[in-house]
Amino acid sequence: MPLPAPFDRLRLPVIASPMFIVSGPELVIAQCKAGIVGSFPALNARPSGVLDEWLARITEELAAHDRANPDRPSAPFAVNQIVHKSNARLEEDMGVCEKYKVPLVITSLGAREEVFAAVKNWGGITLHDVINNRFAHKAIDKGATGLIPVAAGAGGHAGTQSPFALMQEIREWFDGLVALSGSIAHGRSILAAQALAADFAYIGSAFIATKEANAVDGYKQGIVDGSAEGIVYSNLFTGVHGNYLRSSIETAGMDPDNLPESDPSKMNFGSGGSSKSKAWKDIWGSGQGIGAVKAVESVADFVDRLEAQYAEARERLLAG
Repeated sequence: MPLPAPFDRLRLPVIASPMFIVSGPELVIAQCKAGIVGSFPALNARPSGVLDEWLARITEELAAHDRANPDRPSAPFAVNQIVHKSNARLEEDMGVCEKYKVPLVITSLGAREEVFAAVKNWGGITLHDVINNRFAHKAIDKGATGLIPVAAGAGGHAGTQSPFALMQEIREWFDGLVALSGSIAHGRSILAAQALAADFAYIGSAFIATKEANAVDGYKQGIVDGSAEGIVYSNLFTGVHGNYLRSSIETAGMDPDNLPESDPSKMNFGSGGSSKSKAWKDIWGSGQGIGAVKAVESVADFVDRLEAQYAEARERLLAG
């Protein structure tokens, strides 16, 4: 479907996914200036008052960029809201997002009608994370603008279904905005997502290995050195199944092949004070697509490379 303004001015059909701790103003601003949607979780701004500071900085710096580069304006940005009941900040953070008229709100861990309605009222759109077709129906029924199918191999809290199966089922009934997530770190994978009828490719793990990412050097190098076989799927660290770098689990003194199961009812995403949320500082999330990442580089250089790869893949396809 035609992309709504201001998403019709993207350089590439890419949304950079919000990553816990890793995504901050520096990364988001660099992504938007490079021509793709940048995003961050609201809970990364701590304490809660920092969210207003971050949004002020992002909007001001992007506005200045647009004035200086009218022929190549920045892409819009997004804020991720964890709508799970443990997030005590949700109402306050949504108020701040309304103040800045955030153009895109990405919602995770529950579909909330009042959140979707609030974003719609200020003129924004919502995309909701789903791991199967049943959750996709629920999100749209409750008012989400569009969907983010989180397929097998995605970083963070990923599902287990093939992107081929998941996209096929969703597109049988839904013709709205879709951003496909799962092991996308190369320009040809962006084209593949479009071939599956996605409007956007949703890219996360590859951005960890960028200079602007708020990640320690060991984490960035772990992405560069990693591959699909070095990813472990577990719910131990947050109560929700997700993909993690095997090397970080080993460094923490655990056996990646013998991790215990966590109690999903004990998950907590509210203030970042729980032992489980703190585990993200040492146990590093990652998707399976990192074999395409060869070096730590700037966001601008990475997006340049994605664009060249995407163009080459299109040319090869058209050439038959």
